[in-house]
Amino acid sequence: MTSQSRTRPGGSERSLHRAYDTALLDLDGVVYAGGEAIAHAVDSLVAARADGMHLAYVTNNALRTPDAVAAHLTELGVPSEAGEVITSAQAVSRMIAEQVPAGSKVLLIGGEGLRVALRERGLVPVESADEEGLAAVVQGYGGPELAWARLAEASYAVNRGVPWFASNTDLTIPSARGIAPGNGAAVEVVRIATGAEPRVAGKPQPPMHRETVLRTGAERPLVVGDRLDTDIEGAFNGEVDSLLVLTGVTDAEQLLRAEPRHRPTYVDRDLRGLLTGQPEVEGTADGAGAGFRCGGWTAVAVDGALELRGEGGDPLDGLRALCAAAWTQAGDGSCGLDAREALGRLAL
Repeated sequence: MTSQSRTRPGGSERSLHRAYDTALLDLDGVVYAGGEAIAHAVDSLVAARADGMHLAYVTNNALRTPDAVAAHLTELGVPSEAGEVITSAQAVSRMIAEQVPAGSKVLLIGGEGLRVALRERGLVPVESADEEGLAAVVQGYGGPELAWARLAEASYAVNRGVPWFASNTDLTIPSARGIAPGNGAAVEVVRIATGAEPRVAGKPQPPMHRETVLRTGAERPLVVGDRLDTDIEGAFNGEVDSLLVLTGVTDAEQLLRAEPRHRPTYVDRDLRGLLTGQPEVEGTADGAGAGFRCGGWTAVAVDGALELRGEGGDPLDGLRALCAAAWTQAGDGSCGLDAREALGRLAL
């Protein structure tokens, strides 16, 4: 079933790490949060790699260099190399380099990862909007210490007509203490000050998918992420399968309301889902009308609400059944059915 026509999560008799040759893994909210490994992530990735799956880490976070990310993953217990890390900093730097002459000056609003990526493309990062011959402005996540003055510097240049690029526009980023503002929030500040729109490279935009394909050579990739509007939509745009893990920013209610481009192929709690098959969601006639069964749960849409019936079992199977009922009802839109009572039964 293609993502364009998906009305229920998919099933797989084979474990996902054997059904796909490469996992294209998001980092924040999937592998770690606030620098600390998410439960079961390390063991799952080590096992998947030992059994032959290639791992690539595809992140919209432009703050750190691939070397730093690989070193951090290795410290967490997943031996990694810089070549396995693809960042939005790399994607946006390639985009800029294809549009301006080599050696051009680029106003850098961000961190070391973006600085290194610009230099790798033969561009010269600068700090001031008053630099003579400024060819572009690029904005990437600069961490929680990013100064307000840097956003003002970007605004000065953009208001003078300098082309504006953004590594990504994620509004939030997971941290050890909760959800924090992401690069998209900082981009909004410059947008408000200038009325301009940046050219964006990161997920879900095509430049990031292109960068990933060029660097990994994956033939049967599986995108693994926690965000509907970046990871899953990026997979949709690239016409590849995806696994949503519920360890980051997306909760069950948001998943039920997903429009077609935000509907993952598979849903699981965490990265242990890479090592297992995925249960089928089957259509069934259930009293008042058509329902969808997964495990011991059956989900139906009745009188403006989603209901769960049956003997129960794994709450995740109940969520998968609810997704099928919600997405089928919504068609090409977003489900408006009340799911609070049904989700309350699952206690996810």
